[in-house]
Amino acid sequence: MGLVSATDMLVKAKAGKYAVGQFNINNLEWTKSILLTAEELKSPVILGVSEGAAKYMTGYKTVTAMVKAMIEELNITVPVALHLDHGSYEGAKKALDAGFSSIMFDGSHYPIEENIEKTKELVELCHSKGVSIEAEVGSIGGEEDGVVGKGEVADPKECKMIADLGVDFLAAGIGNIHGKYPANWEGLDFEALDAIQKETGVLPLVLHGGTGIPADMIAKAITLGVSKINVNTECQLYFQEATRKYIEAGKDLEGKGFDPRKLLAPGAAAIQTCVKEKMELFGSIGKA
Repeated sequence: MGLVSATDMLVKAKAGKYAVGQFNINNLEWTKSILLTAEELKSPVILGVSEGAAKYMTGYKTVTAMVKAMIEELNITVPVALHLDHGSYEGAKKALDAGFSSIMFDGSHYPIEENIEKTKELVELCHSKGVSIEAEVGSIGGEEDGVVGKGEVADPKECKMIADLGVDFLAAGIGNIHGKYPANWEGLDFEALDAIQKETGVLPLVLHGGTGIPADMIAKAITLGVSKINVNTECQLYFQEATRKYIEAGKDLEGKGFDPRKLLAPGAAAIQTCVKEKMELFGSIGKA
């Protein structure tokens, strides 16, 4: 099938009251594990790439080439979008030029007027290439590639201003946080989410910081218009735990257990487990 825009899959998710998972990739193992799981479960999937991860993988062109080739070699038939996560203004343009099929421009740290101006320009650029675009209002808590947010709750009126620019889906801060949630986290602000959906109508909404949000909150968020949920930290934690157990059990010292293909295998399998759990929770299984 090749790469597709995320618009169609999220419009269907909004109408069907389920969510499509965005799972961030960091290398070959991450990408392969997520794609194989999506194909097995017949779920649409969004591969998220932060600017830092793109740099780690040597650049946007490398990422695009790897993902496109892997879709072909693994005979992946489900819809796959390659999405820039929390892109800067310049990063969005670079990812677009490199062949990403979906872009997030995070202008939430700009004054609303500047966020609108830059988002409007990027909407036109993306749509001229058939690429979907996500924007953000109200910063997401925690840190993402050096951008620190306190978990602001977005202004519904500002959400409507950005939605009216023609973005395909919108990330609105509702008290969610990147990374691990602290013990004193107050939970998602559902009143704000409901108000945002009332202002933005049928536009799919995005929940960042999907790691650690209780299942009942995820389910409620989906009923209130969330159609895309981002997961990154949880896959990393699953990978880390499986890798630690392999080494602590001395498996890397048995035979050729030090071979990176064997050393990374438990972690890669753990990512598949994590993705399966999330796809089941989000309701996207069988929706491809």
